[in-house]
Amino acid sequence: MKKKLFALLLACSTLLALPSCGLSDQGVWLVTADTTAKGAAGQVFAQKIVDKVADLTGDSETPLVVDYFPNGELGGDADLLRQAQRGYIAITVCQTAPVVSFIPEMAVFDLPMVFSKYDGDTINEVLNGDSEFHRQMSEAYERNGLHLLGFMQNATYRLTTAHTDLRTLSDFNRLQIRTMENTNHMDFWKAIGAEPTPLAWSELYISLQNGTVQGQENAADSCVGANFQEVQEYLACTNHILYCNQICINSEIYNSLSDEHKAALEQAVAEALEEMRPQLTEIDQSNKQILVDGGMELIEYDDTFFDDVLAVQGVKDLYTKIDNATNGLATVLQQSLEEAAAN
Repeated sequence: MKKKLFALLLACSTLLALPSCGLSDQGVWLVTADTTAKGAAGQVFAQKIVDKVADLTGDSETPLVVDYFPNGELGGDADLLRQAQRGYIAITVCQTAPVVSFIPEMAVFDLPMVFSKYDGDTINEVLNGDSEFHRQMSEAYERNGLHLLGFMQNATYRLTTAHTDLRTLSDFNRLQIRTMENTNHMDFWKAIGAEPTPLAWSELYISLQNGTVQGQENAADSCVGANFQEVQEYLACTNHILYCNQICINSEIYNSLSDEHKAALEQAVAEALEEMRPQLTEIDQSNKQILVDGGMELIEYDDTFFDDVLAVQGVKDLYTKIDNATNGLATVLQQSLEEAAAN
C-alpha cells in the first residue's frame, strides 16, 4: 500500500515537474504500470526492461530508474492508458484492443486473420522495423500524446475452443461463442455465421460447462489458466487475432529525457522484445500441449481455410469498415506485410 501511494505521488510530481520526469538524487524515475499478472508474458517483458535500463544506466551520474507496478496495482488498462496520456505515469504495457479507444488507428489489429499467414519475423519487420506502417502508426501515437516504443509478438494468436468439431468454415455456422465486447470482433464472428455473445470472464467456465455457450476464443495460456480443457473438446487454431502487446511512453516525458536516457530505454525495449519472441513461441506451444494432454483435440488449418474466411463478403465489409475508420491504415498494413514477406 505504501509503495502504491508513493507511486501515485511520484507520478503526480512527475506531471508537475516536466520535463524532469521524477528527477531525484537517485536519478530520473519513470513510473511504469500494467495489468498483467506476475509471471505472465507481459510482466516478464516489462521486468526485463526494468533490469536492462538499470544495467545500462546504473553506473552513470544520473541513472534512469524504471519503477514498475504490475498486476493492475495502479488501475485497469484504460485507466493506465489515460494516466500515461496525461503524464500521471510514464510507461504502460498492454494488449492492443484497449488502445483503440485512445488511438483509433489501432483498430487495424482487429482485422481478422490479417497476420495469420505470416511468420514472426515478417510481422516483426512490419510492426517494429522501418516500414510505412510503423511510421504511420508512430505518428498516430504522437497525435494522441504517446510515443510508441514497440510491439511484442511472435506470430502467436487467439484460438477458438469449442464443444463442436470446427474443421471447415461451415462448421462455425450458428456456433454460440463468447467474445470480448468489441464490435469489430463480434462483426467478424457474425460474418462467418457464428453467434457471438459477450459474457463476463468470471461466468465463462460454468457457461461452457452447462452449454450456455458452445465455445470461446483466447490465447492458449489464458485457456490453460482457466482450465478450459475440462469443459471443451476442440482447440482450433483459427489465428483470428494476433496475440500482441504494445509498450508506449508519454510523449512529453519521452521528449524530456536526455539523449543518453532515450537511447538506453530504446535499447532495453529492443533487447527485451527480441528475447521475448522465442519465449512467446514456447509459451504458446507448451500451453497448447497442456490443453491436448488434458483431452482436447487440436485442429490446424492450411492457407486455404484463411483464404475462404477472407473471401466471405461480411469479412470483406469489415475490412473496408476498419480501413475507412483508420484513414487507410488497414490497407497500409496489408501492403507492408506483403512487401516484407516478398523480401
